[in-house]
Amino acid sequence: MEQNQPQLKAVLNVPTAIVIAAVIIAVSIVWIKKPTGTVSSTASSTISIPPVQTSLAPVTSSDHILGNPNAPIKIVEFSDPSCPYCKVFYPVMQQVMNNYGTNGQVAWVYRAFPLDKPDANGYVLHPNAGHESQAIECAGVLGGNDKFWAYANRLYSVTPSVTPTTPNGLDQSQLPVIAQYVGLNVASFNSCLSSGETAAKVEAEYQEGVTAGVDGTPYSFIISSGSNTLIPIAGAETYAQLKIILDQLVNQATSTSSTQ
Repeated sequence: MEQNQPQLKAVLNVPTAIVIAAVIIAVSIVWIKKPTGTVSSTASSTISIPPVQTSLAPVTSSDHILGNPNAPIKIVEFSDPSCPYCKVFYPVMQQVMNNYGTNGQVAWVYRAFPLDKPDANGYVLHPNAGHESQAIECAGVLGGNDKFWAYANRLYSVTPSVTPTTPNGLDQSQLPVIAQYVGLNVASFNSCLSSGETAAKVEAEYQEGVTAGVDGTPYSFIISSGSNTLIPIAGAETYAQLKIILDQLVNQATSTSSTQ
């Protein structure tokens, strides 16, 4: 999980309940801050899901939602398009949606959390992340939810991982190229991006993440309306690890609906 330190650490106050929840969940699931390849052999097929209190902003029609907006389970992901771990986690979420989203069980909610704020020493982890987040939002402004997700899919697919040889990740001249690739009017896209009209929305989502206790990316919250459950997921979990949680929540949701 990418973290903008020490600045974020100085301003965030992660609720104690989240810390406790992380410890309990870690008994059955590998709690990670970087990608892993497999589930621990000691992982259980069920997990203990304690109640968690956090100031996560509720999902509304202003969110970008992939899948059924009324799905009993929603995954709210705070993501940074320049973050290499977000790039790893993105196809994991696509797999989740392929297996749980097509039948309406799970919805994916994307919120921007660009790590482009300078730390105490003036260092910026991902200088282009805010610009790229605004680009994704511009796709949504111009083409609605479908183009938002089409643009995000392409951007996360082609963005190189941030390395010493590509410290800024994606060449920003590629942003309008992606717009053309997904069928947007390039002139309108460039106008939107240069005007900064989506900057306020990106910043608002970032601040929502700060309030919810997000301290790096990717950072997700799994919400199950049927069981009144919220589970924080810090880092780029594997699909196998998410499946353990989702299968249990889906079973709970099915049992709840069948008794009503």
